[in-house]
Amino acid sequence: MNTTIAPLVPELWADFEDLFGKQGACYGCWCTHFRLSPAARRASDRERNKDHIKARIEAGPPPGLLAFEDGKAVGWMQIGPRADVPEWNNKGRGSAPVDPADAMDPGVWAISCFFIRVKARGRGLTHRLVEGGIEFARQSGARLIEACPIDLSKDSRSIGLFVGSSRVFEKAGFERLVERKAGRPLMRLVL
Repeated sequence: MNTTIAPLVPELWADFEDLFGKQGACYGCWCTHFRLSPAARRASDRERNKDHIKARIEAGPPPGLLAFEDGKAVGWMQIGPRADVPEWNNKGRGSAPVDPADAMDPGVWAISCFFIRVKARGRGLTHRLVEGGIEFARQSGARLIEACPIDLSKDSRSIGLFVGSSRVFEKAGFERLVERKAGRPLMRLVL
C-alpha cells in the first residue's frame, strides 16, 4: 500500500471525522484527553469533544498528522508543542517535562496520541507517522520531540496503545529519559 502523511488542516476535517467515526474513537475522546482538564473531560461528551477538536483544527496550526492509504485516512498522530496539550504536562503524569520550563517552550514538542483504523493495524503505520512527525517538527522549528509510550501490550488492539509503543520510538532514534511509571518511559529525540 502507498501511504502518504499529511498535516491535519481544516480542509481534511471530513477525512479526520471519517477516521474517528460516529463514536469519536476511544470512547468519544476525539483526541481531547490531553487538551482538557479532568474536570472539563468529566463535564464533556463526545459532541463537545468533537466541537473542541474541530475548533482547534480550524484555528491552526495543524495539531497532528493523518496517514492516508489509497485516498482514505487510516491513521492519526497528535503532535505539536507541549503547550498545546496541557494535561500531558501535568506533574502527576509520566509524561511531565523533566524541566518544567519545557511545558511552555514552543521548541519542545510532544507526540501524545495515535489512532489507527482497525483494518490498518499491524502494518507499520505508527512507524510511518512518527517518521513524518519528525520531519513535520523539524520544518516547524522544534528542537526536541518527546513521547511517553507503553513498553508492553498484549496485542495490537490494546486501548493502551493510543500512546504508542516504545519499540516504535526506539527505532526512530528516541532515547529514554526517565520512567516514572512502570512500563511508560518518557522518551526524547533531539532534532
